[in-house]
Amino acid sequence: MKLGISSYSLSQAIKAGEMTMLDAIQWVADNGGEHVEIVPGRQNLTEDPHLVEAIRKKAEDAGLTISNYAIGANFIQPDEASYEAEIARVMKHVDVARALGAKLMRHDVASRPIPEATLVQFIADLPKLADACRRIADYAAQFYITTSVENHGYYVQGSDRVQALVQAVGRDNFRTTLDVGNFMCVDEDSVVATRKNLPIASMIHLKDFYLRPAGRNPGEGWFRTAGGNYLRGAIVGQGDIDMWSVIKAIKESGYDGYISIEFEGKEPCTFGSRVGLANARRIWDEV
Repeated sequence: MKLGISSYSLSQAIKAGEMTMLDAIQWVADNGGEHVEIVPGRQNLTEDPHLVEAIRKKAEDAGLTISNYAIGANFIQPDEASYEAEIARVMKHVDVARALGAKLMRHDVASRPIPEATLVQFIADLPKLADACRRIADYAAQFYITTSVENHGYYVQGSDRVQALVQAVGRDNFRTTLDVGNFMCVDEDSVVATRKNLPIASMIHLKDFYLRPAGRNPGEGWFRTAGGNYLRGAIVGQGDIDMWSVIKAIKESGYDGYISIEFEGKEPCTFGSRVGLANARRIWDEV
């Protein structure tokens, strides 16, 4: 097991201009991370090869492996030309992952508004989604890169839908970035869902949430799940996920890959990331 931090955890400071991506990499190294996951957000690294090289070199100088490169994507498009353009765009990001030296890359797959995110619609969309992912995985295979779908975005978020997509793609180098917290966004138990999808995980995110039922609106700072419950980001090990059972399941599965802390709570991001990393390491030793 290699425990590190996603740059997404520090996006609060990056967006505020308090850190650059290079600063974030150094912060991860200074605070005990064994690897760093690069999530560029609104920065389009396909248009900035100098920054790509600077990130690669900074991680190398800081003694960190770049574990994963993660971008957004949506293969639900209004026409065939737009669909093909989105596939081509994601393939350019595979080139970025290669330049970074990352052997793992997560790209999103699809998003629909919650009322449209039905199982019937998913079954109808699945062939096109799988074809896009398969073509990108085949492109990535020549660079020995494993691509993956993360369980988020409501539409392809439940454990069964992720499994269905991975099965439909049918490539050894297409798996899932398993976010233990994101299952809650579709009202799925994190412990059960994590156990189900561990066999197809190429990467794991540890994320925690506070949960309140639909009939108890906690006010500002929360968002709704697909079923109408309320969530708010928490420090790993301090929220309502049974993180001890989640980490025990990961440990007992024999998973020996990268695990990233993903923090999106209201606390200062450096505090939340540092404490979450320490909690994850302590819980791993306890279970």
